[in-house]
Amino acid sequence: MTTSTALNPPQRLLCGPGPSNVSPAALAAMQQPMLGHLDPDLHEILSEVVALQRAAYRADGGLVLPLQATGTSGMEAGLANLIEPGDVAIVAVCGFFGARIVEIARRHGARVVEVQAELGEHVPNDRLLEALDRHPDARLLAVVHAETSTGIEHPLAELGAELGADRDVLLMADCVTSLAGVPLNFDAWRIDYGYSCTQKCLGAPPGLSPVAVSERALERIRSRRAPVPFSFDLLALERYWTERPAVYHHTAPILQIYALHEALREVVIEGLPERWERHERAGRFLQDTLRARDLELLADPERQLAPLTAVHVPEGVDGKRVQQRMLREHGIEIGGGLGPTAPPIWRIGLMGVNATLEVAERVIEALDAVLATEPVLASAA
Repeated sequence: MTTSTALNPPQRLLCGPGPSNVSPAALAAMQQPMLGHLDPDLHEILSEVVALQRAAYRADGGLVLPLQATGTSGMEAGLANLIEPGDVAIVAVCGFFGARIVEIARRHGARVVEVQAELGEHVPNDRLLEALDRHPDARLLAVVHAETSTGIEHPLAELGAELGADRDVLLMADCVTSLAGVPLNFDAWRIDYGYSCTQKCLGAPPGLSPVAVSERALERIRSRRAPVPFSFDLLALERYWTERPAVYHHTAPILQIYALHEALREVVIEGLPERWERHERAGRFLQDTLRARDLELLADPERQLAPLTAVHVPEGVDGKRVQQRMLREHGIEIGGGLGPTAPPIWRIGLMGVNATLEVAERVIEALDAVLATEPVLASAA
C-alpha cells in the first residue's frame, strides 16, 4: 500500500457566491489548542460567541446561537421549529433559495402560499401583505433578505414595519448573504427568526449557521404540539449554548467555533456600519465597471445586492468555459447560474475579506483578459 502525498490544495481567490476566502484571524484561530465540548473554559468561549453574534444581528433579546450545521440547515431548523403540519406559510419566491424554503416547508407539512416574482425582481411587500390578508391564519411569512441566486435584496426593514406588532404571523428571514455584509437589524425590523452561514460575509469556514430567534418565536416553539427533530431542537440547544452549567446536546465543532469567534470579533472591531460600507463600496465599484463594459446585470438596479452580482453572459460566449479559464489561468473562482430555470449568468461575490476595491479590480482585470481572447460561438456570429 502506498501513502498519499500531503494535502496541498492550490491557492484560490474565491469570488463566487460563497464560500469566500477565510479571514486570516479566523484561520489562525483553528490552530489553537482544542478543548472538549464539556470543558467549562470552552463554555466561556461559547458565551462570547453568543454575545458577538448578538451584536452582528443587532438582536438583544430572544435566543442567539450558531447551529452545528450549514445555512440550509439553519433554514430547515427555523421551519421545523416554527411551523407544524397543516400550518399556513406564506413564502416570497424570486429565486432558488425562496423556492428551497417552499420545498422544505412542504416537507414539514405546511400549506404553502407562494408569492412569486420574476428572476431579477423582488416580491413587493404589498403583495405579501395581500396574501396575508387572504390567509389571516398564516403562521409564518418567509422572505430571502439577500437572494444569492440573483443578487436581489428584499426591502426587509419596510416589511417588518408594515407587518407591525399586532399580527400573529412570524417573520422569517434568510440572511445567508446579508449578515455582516449589508444593513440588518433583527430587533428594529421585527424579525422573528433569522438564519445565516459562516462562509460568506463573515469570512469564516463553512459549517455553522448563526441564527437569531425572537422571544415571540420562542413562545411559539414552547407551545408546539409536535416535537421537532433532535438536532434542530432550539430549546435543547439553548441549554447547551447559554444555560450554565451547560447541558450536553452534541459534540460541538470546536475549531469551527474558534474560527467564528474570531470572525465575529473582527466584525465588532471594524464596526458594523463600516463593514456594510466596505461591502457597498466594493460591490458598487464592480457593478459600475461591469456596466461600463456593456455587461448586463440580472437584478433590478433599485434592489441590487452589493456583496453578490449576477451578470448575464454575453450572447455567443460560453459562460462555463469563461469560469474554467478564470479558475485555471487566474486562480479566481466565480459562480454560474443556480437551478434549472437560471439564465446564463455569472455570479460574482465580494464578501468578507474579499469585499475590497483591490479584489474587485483583480476580478475585472481577469475577466477582461479572458473575454478578450474568448471566441464567439458560431451560432451567435
